[in-house]
Amino acid sequence: MFRSLSQLLAIDHPIIQAPMAGVSTPELAAAVSNAGGLGSLGIGASDVVQARTAILKTQALTSRPFSVNLFCHQPAKRDEALERAWIESLRPLFAEFGGRPPEVLSEIYQSFIGHEAMLEMLLETAPAAVSFHFGVPDRDVVQAFRDKGIVTLATATRPEEALLIQANGVDVIVAQGFEAGGHRGMFDDKAHDTQLSTFALVQLLKKQVDLPVVAAGGIMDGAGIHAMLSVGADAVQLGTAFLLCPESAADDGYRQRLKSSRLHQTEMTHAISGRAARSLENDYCHHGRIVGQHAVPAYPVAYDIGKALAGLAKSHGHQGYSAHWAGQGVNLIREMPAAELLQTLVREAGL
Repeated sequence: MFRSLSQLLAIDHPIIQAPMAGVSTPELAAAVSNAGGLGSLGIGASDVVQARTAILKTQALTSRPFSVNLFCHQPAKRDEALERAWIESLRPLFAEFGGRPPEVLSEIYQSFIGHEAMLEMLLETAPAAVSFHFGVPDRDVVQAFRDKGIVTLATATRPEEALLIQANGVDVIVAQGFEAGGHRGMFDDKAHDTQLSTFALVQLLKKQVDLPVVAAGGIMDGAGIHAMLSVGADAVQLGTAFLLCPESAADDGYRQRLKSSRLHQTEMTHAISGRAARSLENDYCHHGRIVGQHAVPAYPVAYDIGKALAGLAKSHGHQGYSAHWAGQGVNLIREMPAAELLQTLVREAGL
């Protein structure tokens, strides 16, 4: 039997702030960690220098444990004809704002798989925990973290992925339900998505693997935390709940969208990045429905032009093409400092 996950992670409360690349900050991670949870940094979109800077800044803000998250996606399968067609399908959208799309797309994020420089930096800076999304590194890499005393976590969206995570020596499984905001953690983004809910996935994994299981997806308040712990989760992970915290890097447009209504709809779309990701319903989601999933180039190649369109539209005051990731529980979001939110969650859950 594993010891309590809170003991393993050296935290007071079984609550993890989701890493959320692009939105998480050292200030957010430190605030959560200082309040007794596990703060997280999303460094999957960062280079080694940026990642090191974020880790060192967080270490300067807290002496408590925090986690960093890495993308373990396979190299993009490039298709020049598909990429050209995607560029052309977006050209009219660029033209609406007086711009032109890039003529060539790039694979903008480097996977942690085989990224020796990133591994060396992480072993040197030694954050308390490291988590993996879109896959899991080889067992020898996981062992290198273990030898350094670093706890490892990895996302699973179905039991088959959880078994692979366990086989590679990872310490903790993050069970990501279909309700979760942001990118699905599927190892193979072309595989059939069984769309398991957090509630169902946690219970399945508790029967099929021997590792601690963290529930992630759709959890916004103490009632949700209590429910997940009641069905066997060893901890919970919340992301959307922290978006309106002043410490998050969500920009004004993102915040205005989140606060504009309590009737938000979310949609799983491939159009923004090339991988399935849950976003607030927007113009990009609408375009994706029209053209279909198979018209979108591979991740993260599609994200290259996606970010270009979002930036152009935002410069004209239009937020409809931004990656406003959010989970299905978004209408329960509250605006308060991260430490206050964590304390509220603890009180509501009766922890």
